[in-house]
Amino acid sequence: MRHTHKHNILLIGSGGREHAMLRALKNSPSAGEIFCSPGSDAIAREVTCTTLATARDAAAFCREHQVHLVMIGPEQPLVDGWADVLRAAGVAVFGPSAKAAQVEASKDFTKRLCDRAGIPTARYATFHDALSARAYVNTVGAPVVIKADGLAAGKGVTIAQTTAEAEDAIDACFAGAFGAAGHTVVVEEFLQGEEISFFALSDGKSVVAFGSAQDHKRAFDGDTGPNTGGMGTYSPAPVFTPELEAQSLREIIIPAIDGLARDGAPYIGVLFAGLMLTASGPKLIEFNCRFGDPETQVLLARYQGDFAALCLACATGHLHEIPAPKLENNAAICIVMATRGYPSHYEAGSFIGLPADETLPQHVQILHAGTKRANDQWQAHGGRVLNIVASAANLEAARMRAYDSVAQIDWPEGFYRRDIGWRALKQ
Repeated sequence: MRHTHKHNILLIGSGGREHAMLRALKNSPSAGEIFCSPGSDAIAREVTCTTLATARDAAAFCREHQVHLVMIGPEQPLVDGWADVLRAAGVAVFGPSAKAAQVEASKDFTKRLCDRAGIPTARYATFHDALSARAYVNTVGAPVVIKADGLAAGKGVTIAQTTAEAEDAIDACFAGAFGAAGHTVVVEEFLQGEEISFFALSDGKSVVAFGSAQDHKRAFDGDTGPNTGGMGTYSPAPVFTPELEAQSLREIIIPAIDGLARDGAPYIGVLFAGLMLTASGPKLIEFNCRFGDPETQVLLARYQGDFAALCLACATGHLHEIPAPKLENNAAICIVMATRGYPSHYEAGSFIGLPADETLPQHVQILHAGTKRANDQWQAHGGRVLNIVASAANLEAARMRAYDSVAQIDWPEGFYRRDIGWRALKQ
């Protein structure tokens, strides 16, 4: 048996995505001791959690605990330059530099990258004042998409069906509804088609695909209600055929990675492309500089390889030396349970009765996105609170498994969609 050198790992983050990443790392033969910052009460039951306020604190922690790899889950530390500080301290990091993370931090940055690299995307114009943006909207008409340029916690996008709605969205951005994120506004052509989340890994030079998923953004069944961070997802997305995946890699992902390298910002980590499958082919809606949430939960439920070794190869420039990652030929689904009232006002602190892990069906896991432990009970402390993830030979079986497990959870103050996966099952 080949001896595998074990690497200590520090995972940054605290949500359901990081809980899924942690489980995958724990199943990795090459993972040594795993630490998490800040982690959560659920994560702390599995590994050592610590609070590292700055990238310099993280670098000092890595020196003290012989950490070989840092994996950064959320976008904010990446945009804030944590990867740069850690790399300068000699630590391998799975995650892009602050400059490369601009693909998520600035919509205008990404649009200009698309222009230079010839990446298919919606037509657009960028504005620094409301008057010009409103005049443009009245010229192009509706429907149209209004985007705050910067990070707005997934809330800075309005699909305006009328020019009046577009004008209101523009005014809200410039009036400070999204803080500094709305000081610049991008107005985009409205694209029609099915939306897909596509993931690829890069070490700055090599690029490999890492699967697709389809998210459910609206709060309620039938794709009604307000937009959320995601109420559930499934993988693979049958509509995203192997041919479309190859085309998206060739026309969107690789040109972006090559373009960033030319600009002196080699991209290291996972690149998440939100794509619209239009009648004229896949077009880029947006890039994210990290794994998606809740897409990560289903992708990692299908990935059975050594996740730690894969991420280390990305972080150290050796992606081309290892076999391309393969996801199992099965299906996975994630049901998000959220606190009633989400995504607007909701009350924290309601108690949740969870089944013991050993009573869950095989290939089902409950991941914690926003819980705390109090008085020996789980409490909801967030909008999206639990992720119920199931895998099976096909989506229908995975879906049944997941919803059977949801039925075991006693949480009157929670809600969830009952139609996750409907698009794929309709086909």
